[in-house]
Amino acid sequence: MVQKNRLLFSLIIICILIQNCGAAENNFGIVKAWCNQEPATVNNLKVKINEPITIKVEINSKIDGFIDVILEEPGTTKSYDVISGPTDFDDYISYDVTHGWSKEETWIITPNGKWTNGNAPINLYVQFNQAIDEVEQVQITIANPYILDEQYSGSTPKPTHDPKSTDQPPSSEGLPGFGVMVALMGVAALVLITKRD
Repeated sequence: MVQKNRLLFSLIIICILIQNCGAAENNFGIVKAWCNQEPATVNNLKVKINEPITIKVEINSKIDGFIDVILEEPGTTKSYDVISGPTDFDDYISYDVTHGWSKEETWIITPNGKWTNGNAPINLYVQFNQAIDEVEQVQITIANPYILDEQYSGSTPKPTHDPKSTDQPPSSEGLPGFGVMVALMGVAALVLITKRD
């Protein structure tokens, strides 16, 4: 029983550490993300309708190839508008890269009022492509803001973002956020441990 409790405790600690790290790394690159200058994943953020949120992402490449980056909102109700930034939600940017390449991108977004009194995660998906069959991915939940049903009274920046038309296919929707996957793994481990008792 003591050994099972230690295993469960260890799994919970690992899940918390993984979910709260501000960076993710694989053999092809490193990805870091921040929400309002706090490292990902930011879970304690409460925002009002039209309140600006700053999302910053830094990507470092360990390969020669190309990288695709997508800022994702996984819900069916689109809760945010992009005020400024390189793309809209669920559109991707592609970069041709060499080993040692790095790039920083910033988005300013605001809750638009279509979803309130609940959480609306902001996720990041990055795919490193060294060759067609040599691909590694990173997914991070940057923040999981709780959107209040209140209007923001401060100054909201005017939109400077003009969604560019592109011939690139749209990104895949419905990919689970990193935090969701970690939580599901923790629940599965807990179920397996309790079934053995």
